[in-house]
Amino acid sequence: MNQYTIKPAHRNILFGAMALGVLSMALTWLGDDAHHTRFWTNFLHNSVFFTMVSAMALFFIAACVTAYAGWHTVFKRIWEAYSMFLFVGLGLLFIVALGVFMHWHHLYHWADEASVETDAVLKGKSSFLNKNWYMFGTIIFVGLWAFFALKLRSLSLSEDNTGDANYAQHKSMRVYAAILLPVFGFSSAAMIWQWVMSVDAHWYSTLFAWYSTASAFVTMIAITILTLIYLKSNGYYENVTQHHIHDLGKFLFAISVFWTYLWFSQFMLIWYANIGEETIYFKERYNNYPILFFANLGVNFLVPFLILMRNDTKRKFGSVSFVAIIVLLGHWVDYFLMIKPGALITASHAGGVEGHAEESHGAEAGHHAAEHVSTFVDGFTIPGLLELGTFLGFFGLFAFVSLTVLSKAALTPKNDPYLEESIHHHVV
Repeated sequence: MNQYTIKPAHRNILFGAMALGVLSMALTWLGDDAHHTRFWTNFLHNSVFFTMVSAMALFFIAACVTAYAGWHTVFKRIWEAYSMFLFVGLGLLFIVALGVFMHWHHLYHWADEASVETDAVLKGKSSFLNKNWYMFGTIIFVGLWAFFALKLRSLSLSEDNTGDANYAQHKSMRVYAAILLPVFGFSSAAMIWQWVMSVDAHWYSTLFAWYSTASAFVTMIAITILTLIYLKSNGYYENVTQHHIHDLGKFLFAISVFWTYLWFSQFMLIWYANIGEETIYFKERYNNYPILFFANLGVNFLVPFLILMRNDTKRKFGSVSFVAIIVLLGHWVDYFLMIKPGALITASHAGGVEGHAEESHGAEAGHHAAEHVSTFVDGFTIPGLLELGTFLGFFGLFAFVSLTVLSKAALTPKNDPYLEESIHHHVV
């Protein structure tokens, strides 16, 4: 079968997941602090996470087109479908940006104008960390990504209908892909700095954009593996073989190792330098979130490394799907650990959460807060049931959008210059 149709039972499961997400967010709001910090951190966490997964699919399409790669062609419609979630992601992140603009939440210390005036570090960063940059940067850059995603998909669909031996559509795709890559390279770093890194407003790392992007990329590969195995189990994608899964398994293995290299490099270099405004990020997580801090490294490195090290394991659907599920959950927790600690400190200073951080002011606020070992805080110390429910809701939304887009066109493209190469792809 080359045309996907969502079964009613599967659609109901996705609707059920989304309903669970809405219920979880409603319960989070009702039981939250004065600034609804848990609600907004959950919303930011999942919005950024799945938007970045979508953006990584777009990036990989562009990278493969530019590199004249063809192994992925037989299932490239999956990545095209993922990239269409950028339109939903734009809406979700617009809500977060509007919250910054209208002071609906206290996720970012730099959004408090009074704090900026008395804080030399925040004042120095204010030309970039401000509500206007956040709002219009999100709209312009995510909107630009969505435009490129739509353009590349429309050219791919046009190739199905009117493609010929001149490959005019594919040549146009190369032009758009070549333009997208440097634009995305700059804009994705700028936006991940604003969305996530600036939660810890006094901290900065030149490796952070690489680190967070690698986390999203390996998650995208994991979801791709799970989607392909799901579709094959339902009679689709007969041309996708263990060789394609093997290549995806190699990416799952390799980028997990690369992510670990970035994790260690960022931690080691900052810890060795022992500069207060840098080490405070890790000190807060090391002291107050030790379970997540060490589990993050163990799960996201040891599981894929030990299981996928053997070459034949990457061909076994059961083994590679197990690793894909662990990696998906593991890197969701990775983003949780990027966002929650800093947001909790900011909320503590704003008076939204009691009993976490001691009273402190100005540029030293984050430093003093991290020296105080926190007690258990629901939804922050570790993900709770409401966090997991919210994750399932967003994942259900991501899957529903992706599968709906996937059902609108043939699963395997036609007239692509690399189609035959992809169908007969073989890995020794």
